[in-house]
Amino acid sequence: MKYNILGYLIGEGFSNVFKNKKSTAASLMIMCATMIIFGVFLIFEENINHFVKEVESAQGMQVFVQNGTTQEQIQKIGEQIRAIDGVSTAEFVSKEDALNTMKERFGDRQDLLAGYEGENNIFTESYIVTLTDLNKSKQVQDEIWKLDNIKKITSKDETVTTLISLANGIKIVTGVILVLLIIISIFIIANTIKLTVHARRKEISIMKYVGATNGFIRWPFMVEGMIIGVISSTISIGIVGIGYHFAAQQLVNSQIMKLINMSLVSFSEMLSSIILVYMLLGIGIGAIGSVISMRKYLKV
Repeated sequence: MKYNILGYLIGEGFSNVFKNKKSTAASLMIMCATMIIFGVFLIFEENINHFVKEVESAQGMQVFVQNGTTQEQIQKIGEQIRAIDGVSTAEFVSKEDALNTMKERFGDRQDLLAGYEGENNIFTESYIVTLTDLNKSKQVQDEIWKLDNIKKITSKDETVTTLISLANGIKIVTGVILVLLIIISIFIIANTIKLTVHARRKEISIMKYVGATNGFIRWPFMVEGMIIGVISSTISIGIVGIGYHFAAQQLVNSQIMKLINMSLVSFSEMLSSIILVYMLLGIGIGAIGSVISMRKYLKV
């Protein structure tokens, strides 16, 4: 008997969706539009976070040791740097390595550095330090300065700070947009279903008179709202996926991405989280909108 009731409630929900084609289509279009906008910001945030992680693994700082420091002291400095909280790796760069790196940068003009080989090498031995967390850059530098025989520390703090600020800003903007879109979508769903409820107000009154519970009356409309939410989510995921795939291909082949040497997150990597977020949003918005639309007609 319970299964029959459940089947009836779900069947009525599906029936309501197809009975009100115009209002359902309007709800789908507006919900898809709002979810696509949110999806764009969500993907943008994911890529910004991905960029920050790539910078964390590739960028850090270069610690130069003072001239005249013995090899034993240099080795000890490396061990001390690696022991600092927030340090991921500390790779030693000899004078010869520094000269060879400079030659590579000079390209065809590397003969200009011919006079700096051997004993005439003017470059300083150093450590290239990468971090586990870019937010710890200042803290790590302060700890390194406490060590003996440190000559200079160079880092890209401005780039790091900009990336972190951008990532945090995107998160805030995405959160605000999500809240606004949820409110707008709930309002749309509530008003759409309210039209159906209003058209069936006499039927609802009769059901109340014969003893139908509020839950029994409400559930078909909740199912209707959730169905609209699920369909909107599915369509939005498809549109966002196709759009992102096309945009990503264009960006990957662009000179900008080659210049900054950064990669994009593939849509397949984000798919599971996008599906989860979209479905929760769609079902939740649909259910809440339905409950709101029924308040006028049911005494809770």
